[in-house]
Amino acid sequence: MEDRFEGLRLKNQICFPLYACSREVIKRYRPFLSKLDLTYTQYIAMMVFWEEKEISVKELGARLLLDSGTLTPVLKSLEAKGYVERHRSTEDERVLLVNITPEGEALREKAVDIPVEMGKCSSLSPEEAAELYRLLYKLLEIEQ
Repeated sequence: MEDRFEGLRLKNQICFPLYACSREVIKRYRPFLSKLDLTYTQYIAMMVFWEEKEISVKELGARLLLDSGTLTPVLKSLEAKGYVERHRSTEDERVLLVNITPEGEALREKAVDIPVEMGKCSSLSPEEAAELYRLLYKLLEIEQ
């Protein structure tokens, strides 16, 4: 292969192992999340609600790196399941707030072991996992 096309070889792309790894990790979450009737995106949204209790849709999108077109169906689904409620801010009606419900809080107890179980699905040592975490956030240019 000509040198000028070397950059087009799949093995030389950082994007490919990131993409493949992302898909594999989400696939490994499925058995745990299916027991909770959650998708991966719903699960990461719930993690924010378990921390924040109430958050604006705009802030939630920023935390999850998701646009409103992706986030809106996730929130509608979580609301239909009774885990969150959406409402307008009383201080600024342009702001849509979402808060966790008691049912959403109760779901936290059912999800508590998922991180431990997912840790068993990886061949990385704790130190390697911490380094990968650091490097991924560096790549995303997000302070952690």
